[in-house]
Amino acid sequence: MAGAVSAFGRRFSRANEATTEPLWVRVLLIVVALVFLALFLVIPLIAVFVEAFSRGTQVYWAAITEPDAWHAIKLTLLAAAISVPLNVVFGVAAAWSITKFQFRGKQALVTLIDLPFAVSPVVAGLIYVLLFGAHSWLGVWLLDNDIKIIFAVPGIVLATIFVTFPFIARELIPLMEEQGTSYEEASLTLGASGWQTFWRVTLPSIKWGLLYGIILCNARAMGEFGAVSVVSGHIRGQTNTLPLHIEILYNEYQFAAAFAAASLLAGLALITLLVKSLLEWQHVRDREKAARAAAQET
Repeated sequence: MAGAVSAFGRRFSRANEATTEPLWVRVLLIVVALVFLALFLVIPLIAVFVEAFSRGTQVYWAAITEPDAWHAIKLTLLAAAISVPLNVVFGVAAAWSITKFQFRGKQALVTLIDLPFAVSPVVAGLIYVLLFGAHSWLGVWLLDNDIKIIFAVPGIVLATIFVTFPFIARELIPLMEEQGTSYEEASLTLGASGWQTFWRVTLPSIKWGLLYGIILCNARAMGEFGAVSVVSGHIRGQTNTLPLHIEILYNEYQFAAAFAAASLLAGLALITLLVKSLLEWQHVRDREKAARAAAQET
């Protein structure tokens, strides 16, 4: 036993030669982090799944396949399917503009990208109500032309886009700033067009950051509650996304159904984390492979 502890200490010490903290401090910090994660993340997550299946698989299946729940699932996926591709286009365009060009107002653009992080999602929903609601000047025109945005699917999509649009741009901007413009300049010097430079030079170098941003954006789009709650109107079977459906079930004391729907949302989040981990593992593997190839060439 003593030998095992000693071996662990030596291995731990070798892995952290750059740090100066004593071993007991490092072990204590790791234990505190693990206990914190277990108490506030792992145990509550397990409790959701235990409660969801507490009344049997038949009740669970009935809860997630009843028409209102199924409509909420489809609407959640629809909002994510529309907002994520639009955010990809915006994020790449914004990151490209900020990192490749010098123009007046550049810092203001960076600040505006961060705005959804600073503004409460509820406020974001209220902004769209003020713009497109029945009592706004745009609302009158929309009603005259039989166009419905608030308390309808377009409002939900707009609110989802607002709260998720910084994720991809914020992943790409630091990455593209670090890479600089030398590869693009070399490509253009060799006669490549702008599109060829983007497709064959820029995109491969940012693909991992882009995929990571897409995953974060998709996770937030599926779980968004505040902004969507304001613009949806909570119309059961029409404008309820999965988080809103869970809230309604819980307020009606349908706990088994509420936790069943919550477990489905948690399952989607876990799948997202799994994909993210796989991408990070693949990224590290590619970097190590590239480093070994470079070392062999030298």
